[in-house]
Amino acid sequence: MSKYSSGEIAAICGVSVRTVQFYDRQNILKPSEISDGGRRLYTVEDVKKLRLICMFRSLGLSLGCIKEISEHESANEILLTLLEEHEKSINGEIAVLQKQRDAVTSVKEDIRTYGFLTVNSSVDIEHRMKSKKSLKKLHAVILTIGIVMDVLEIIGLIHWIRTGDFVPFAVLFLIVIALGIILTALYYKGVVYICPHCKEVFRPSLKTFLFSPHTPKTRKLTCPKCGVKDFCVETSAKDEAFDDKV
Repeated sequence: MSKYSSGEIAAICGVSVRTVQFYDRQNILKPSEISDGGRRLYTVEDVKKLRLICMFRSLGLSLGCIKEISEHESANEILLTLLEEHEKSINGEIAVLQKQRDAVTSVKEDIRTYGFLTVNSSVDIEHRMKSKKSLKKLHAVILTIGIVMDVLEIIGLIHWIRTGDFVPFAVLFLIVIALGIILTALYYKGVVYICPHCKEVFRPSLKTFLFSPHTPKTRKLTCPKCGVKDFCVETSAKDEAFDDKV
């Protein structure tokens, strides 16, 4: 059976010799054998036990607790349970850090896109991130309907060219117009705008909505509260609970 000195077992487990000696004095890890020359010798089982002790120590357990657990028959099962709980704690910390990173990204996007912040506090940032997700879903629905409209137009046009029959094209064209109206209504009802100056959330009239200059994320509107005309930030009406205000 292999035997290890204090220095060798310390090197194997990645700790200092003083740590091995300390655990010896605390009766947590006693050597399996002492040679005639007084050298402390450790076995493979001692190596496993020291690794277990080091793991418990890294989890913040006290020496008394480590001594009691390491001498227990179910030490591995106890360690597994502790690691599972530690993993849950880490996952919780990761979720918090992920939320903070998303908030930082959201603020950076606002500054780069609009030239100003659309939020005033951490609560506003979280709310704004949720709103962006809802807005992406709305845009996805609109894009899907738009693609369907294009496909219908192309099908009708190809049929007309190949057969000379105008009727299917006319019918599909009317369907496309109807879908366009539905799409516009869906979009109009699904979004509201945030004034960059007073942070008022409002919905413009349909006429203003249709004909005002806009970018993919902003629309040039006159704020009903402060009266300033500027590019206002588009956001989700659902997350702003705007329907409760009108």
